[in-house]
Amino acid sequence: MAYTIDLVRLAVSAHLAVEAGRLPVKREDICTAMLEGYREAMLQKGCAFVLGEKHQWLRRIAGGELRDPVHFWQRMDALPTLKGECPVSAVDALEHLMPAPGIKFRLAHRTAGLGSLGHARYVAIADWHGGRIAREAKALVPSSSHWAQTVEAEKNDARKEGPAEILYQTIINRAVRCPDHFVQLRGRWIVRRLAPDCSRIELASLRAPGTELRLLQAMGWETANIHLGTISARKLILRHLDRQKAKWLHHAAEAMLQSVRSDWEVWKKKGYA
Repeated sequence: MAYTIDLVRLAVSAHLAVEAGRLPVKREDICTAMLEGYREAMLQKGCAFVLGEKHQWLRRIAGGELRDPVHFWQRMDALPTLKGECPVSAVDALEHLMPAPGIKFRLAHRTAGLGSLGHARYVAIADWHGGRIAREAKALVPSSSHWAQTVEAEKNDARKEGPAEILYQTIINRAVRCPDHFVQLRGRWIVRRLAPDCSRIELASLRAPGTELRLLQAMGWETANIHLGTISARKLILRHLDRQKAKWLHHAAEAMLQSVRSDWEVWKKKGYA
């Protein structure tokens, strides 16, 4: 799909956070900040975010209460032990990411975030050499764009060519970022390390004035870091950005926001919510 879809989806997520009272910024400012970060990263050919170097402000945000080891492991211990069966492929993926073979672990079920609700998540919690470790396996599914193209092909009595390949590993391998060897795609499972120092930044932790816009700008930059994995697209993207009208991202986000609301109403009426 077009590079713009990632920017629009990111802007819509921020718009929804504003509606929920979690992000105290103007909608127009959201898109302006994201585009500033995205364009600047494209012009500079990207740069990885290393918290201990050029991004001390981001490190201060990332060092909040949720990263306290005591608080973190209390939340891990509170996760309910899995009572049913865990897919063998998920267990294999978790074991592969352990620091040594044969480590005994407790399997738990976890619900986290909003973007992947409904995706199966399994957490392996263990003790190892006097410390505690946790690994998570989250189920991935093919891109919805593949599903949409398949439906369109069926409407036109055509056959969709190619498998529904998940390109997650290829994308993170090519992106402009410090490689995290604890994040891997194993079959249909994305496995990663869970620890106090590698959890997400909560909007509630943004207390300093102007921090929200700075973080949104960083999100735009990081989106460009990922897109720069396709080196040949950089000049084309910059040329396309230069041709866009003012507030194009804001208008596109508003249109997609209406579509999301419409889908949500249908979802609720069908009794899924």
